[in-house]
Amino acid sequence: MCGIVGIVGRSSVNQTIYDALTVLQHRGQDAAGIVTIDEGAFRLRKANGMVKDVFEVKHMQRLQGNSGIGHVRYPTAGSSSSSEAQPFYVNSPFGISLAHNGNLTNTVDLMERLAEQRRHVNTTSDSEVLLNLLADELQHTSCRNLTEEHVFDAVAAVHKMTRGAYAVVAMIIGQGLVAFRDPHGIRPLVLGKHETEQGTEYMVASESVALDAVGFEVMRDVAPGEAVYITLDGQLYTRQCAQDPSHVPCIFEYVYFARPDSTIDKASVYASRVNMGTRLGDKIKREWYDLDIDVVIPIPETSCDIALEIARCMDLPYRQGFVKNRYIGRTFIMPGQQERKKSVRRKLNAIGAEFKGKNVLLVDDSIVRGTTSEQIIEMAREAGAKKVYFASAAPEIRFPNVYGIDMPTSNELIAHGRDSEEIARIIGADGIIFQDLADLVEAVRQENPDIQRFETSVFDGEYITKDVDQAYLDYLTALRNDDAKANRNMELGTNLELHNVCHP
Repeated sequence: MCGIVGIVGRSSVNQTIYDALTVLQHRGQDAAGIVTIDEGAFRLRKANGMVKDVFEVKHMQRLQGNSGIGHVRYPTAGSSSSSEAQPFYVNSPFGISLAHNGNLTNTVDLMERLAEQRRHVNTTSDSEVLLNLLADELQHTSCRNLTEEHVFDAVAAVHKMTRGAYAVVAMIIGQGLVAFRDPHGIRPLVLGKHETEQGTEYMVASESVALDAVGFEVMRDVAPGEAVYITLDGQLYTRQCAQDPSHVPCIFEYVYFARPDSTIDKASVYASRVNMGTRLGDKIKREWYDLDIDVVIPIPETSCDIALEIARCMDLPYRQGFVKNRYIGRTFIMPGQQERKKSVRRKLNAIGAEFKGKNVLLVDDSIVRGTTSEQIIEMAREAGAKKVYFASAAPEIRFPNVYGIDMPTSNELIAHGRDSEEIARIIGADGIIFQDLADLVEAVRQENPDIQRFETSVFDGEYITKDVDQAYLDYLTALRNDDAKANRNMELGTNLELHNVCHP
């Protein structure tokens, strides 16, 4: 999962993009990048690390210009080498820089197509593939100045070629900003504006909270398959560019990834999580009515709102039993299993008084690999808990994700091929209960009944793009497991050196 930002402003946008990326830092902590256009040239800075570490004063001073894009990344199909930090750029036509959130499912075929067009892709990133596809389509025009027709025709052609999930933002030197969303709307993208004395500024971002943080007004979500073109002089054009779009947003955005103060596809993330807590609390009351639970404790932070609502439904005390070290990244998106294991105890510390001698109900948003859950249960017992029960606001995650979330292999998923009793035994819980998928869907639909279907493949194995078979899943297993990533990073670290337009 990644975060993207794009702005066409009336004054320098470097600080605004920086501030927006810090608000989207939860979506990726592996790398960050900003590119601006200044005097007809790209000004680029990107590197591995958090936003605050990648951009120093000297970098910000070089990132001049009234338009630009930004990206925060964690790796899925690609490596975590700095060579794959975004945005990417190509020099022809015009000069195009692009950042992307999501994952293409036909990358191999597309790379072969680009090779036939004599376009070189320098990394394993599907984002660079998208960039070259867009550039190749724009190459067909002989005009020095692009019209909205040229841009929308190019995006329509990209839609026809690609499969998977993608929210894209790109800058074209001398022309403007292009943003578009995949025809199913799997990954989120929001459009906003800001009125100034000089005129209207426009912004696109992965979440509405990024717009809120920098004083932009949310206009609306970019529709599935829609493209947005904003010229450098501030003219806004939009068009539906997909032949048969449908609205199937990723439900895991609401469960885990998005910030609670965001609204995605007209559904409040916070309210959706409260609804998840209500429905899970009702299920626990039905199925665990005979358990003597003393206290409800969330595993911070995503599950706090959910746990509070469960406690209210069950008329039980709610306590913050864990203190979180806010300077440790999200363990679910740590790049390697060993790093994930080491980070859990650095991330959380138990408050002994809230556990000692009590039967506790721990609440988390989901269980993916089970590594974090197992260690947290151990911490609860070490703190003196008599019994430890575990509730997950999401159903069992049994299938790989292919649309941009780092759940690549079935073998890494604790729920794959196991029932609740087996899962409870492995993580050391006295009992475990999962949200029903129908309840999870309705918890979010309650906030926007117009959403008829969600992308729920990690729970039910149904892939909306209909192009995912076992051969592709096997390919992802070989590409994305921790050992493969480590080997690839070592090779890239030896053979590649990142060259920025603005030198570090």
